[in-house]
Amino acid sequence: MPIRYYIGLKHPEKARGSDAALAFSAHGAEEFAAQLQDALRTDGLFQRWRATQADPDAVDPALGATDPAATVTGAQHDLQIDLIAITALPGNVFKQRLRLLAGNAWELRDVSSA
Repeated sequence: MPIRYYIGLKHPEKARGSDAALAFSAHGAEEFAAQLQDALRTDGLFQRWRATQADPDAVDPALGATDPAATVTGAQHDLQIDLIAITALPGNVFKQRLRLLAGNAWELRDVSSA
């Protein structure tokens, strides 16, 4: 069952994960939305992260789940960016992808059934 996640990026310029090779490079709501959507639909971000681990083969393959039907929209309000993601991915996978992309500079505002 798809879930709708409401995400806030209060300071988009700080929404960067600790590894620049994995982090958002976006500037603007549409770019943030597109990069998150790609991270949910494909396993590219997961594979890049997995390759950085001490023992890539020991990484739980469930973390590499994808949702080809995931959608993300973005809107800018003053300096803040709001994202709405709809995905059937488990919450732990969704949050891991956001942490890789944005570090701790994101806020989960609400969750509802899609």
